Amino acid sequence: MAHSNNVIVAGGGAAGMMAAITAARAGADVVLLEPNEKVGRKLYITGKGRCNVTNNCTRDELLASIPRNGRFLYSAFHRFSPQDAMDFFEGLGVPLKTERGKRVFPVSDRAADIVDALFFELRRLGVELRRDRLTGLTAQDGRLVEITTERGGTLYQFGAVILATGGASYPRTGSTGEGYALARSVGHTITTLRGSLVPLESDDPCCVQLQGLSLRNVELRVRDDRGRTAFREQGELLFTHFGLSGPLVLSASAHLDFGKRSYTAHIDLKPALDEQTLDARLVRELGARANQEFSNVVGGLVPRSLIPVIVARSGVPGEAKAHDIRKEQRRALLEALKDFTVPLTGPRPVEEAVVTSGGVAVGEVDPKTMESKKAAGLYLAGEVLDVDGYTGGFNLQIAWATGHAAGLAAAERVVNRE
Repeated sequence: MAHSNNVIVAGGGAAGMMAAITAARAGADVVLLEPNEKVGRKLYITGKGRCNVTNNCTRDELLASIPRNGRFLYSAFHRFSPQDAMDFFEGLGVPLKTERGKRVFPVSDRAADIVDALFFELRRLGVELRRDRLTGLTAQDGRLVEITTERGGTLYQFGAVILATGGASYPRTGSTGEGYALARSVGHTITTLRGSLVPLESDDPCCVQLQGLSLRNVELRVRDDRGRTAFREQGELLFTHFGLSGPLVLSASAHLDFGKRSYTAHIDLKPALDEQTLDARLVRELGARANQEFSNVVGGLVPRSLIPVIVARSGVPGEAKAHDIRKEQRRALLEALKDFTVPLTGPRPVEEAVVTSGGVAVGEVDPKTMESKKAAGLYLAGEVLDVDGYTGGFNLQIAWATGHAAGLAAAERVVNRE
């Protein structure tokens, strides 16, 4: 039952579970409201089902990987760093490993191990898990005075409430964006919501032609309409019926603002070879296959589905014999391989994004405690806040750190009152 010393946490995702565990460890009685049958629905699908727990980087690297309002998180990261997150999970019996890009995963490669560890710790600490949804908040004179839940009705007896209801991305996991309306109802400003770490759309017909093709070890460079490079990195991308997706593209999306600029993707299909080395290879390939058709030579360089597209872009007839290819035609092939361009028209809807950019304005939240400056006794954690990071474990680190800060402060509020 709710009473004046309860901490009520709304949302059983990463931030909410961390907040509940932290508050319970600090001596508070905690009720966790989660409308889904299971906690951690979105955690199950992070990192392709492996769960990229955090990023094993320095604090400076961490802050540099938060493009939006990183300074607001300075205190939270200081009190709960990536190393603290790693120690936390290993302390719960989940061995971790660090991979390329300092990304941290469970040794088992199973996101379920992370969710289970959090769930069993909630159980061990006696946190009451209630299948319910927070539906209303009421503030009076700058203080939270009542809350309403879907099943429990109106509650007046509580010590603190932590809003950790997630963003507007992946609504099928329970992230419906309801937290924004709740925060707005007590006077908070909600900044413009859009998808971050989101696939990108293109009207280039090659995307439909190549849909399903995954390219590994390519370089993606995204340039804006001024010719400036907004993003450049090597990795994996995927062609889809609507445009481009995959890890590289999701990362790139966090750097782009389609409201202000237009962008073109430039894909280097052979990033390991500079132009001179690649040209020498083309000379060898054309010489070795002198009597073969040009399209067969291209087939030795790229995946099968790419052959007709590369041939078309080079402007060389596919049936031309390799020994007839002139220097300028070889140059055109080289450019098609080193600078495969795809015009970008915009991001996919926020519902398809990995995280939501935008949320509760951070100037209205205490960065040390995550307490609302509009309604004392209300704390905010995770994706509901206007902060988001690049791909690589940074968004989960935001969830752990803000959940930890909110849980600790909420517990101090109610425990000190006893």
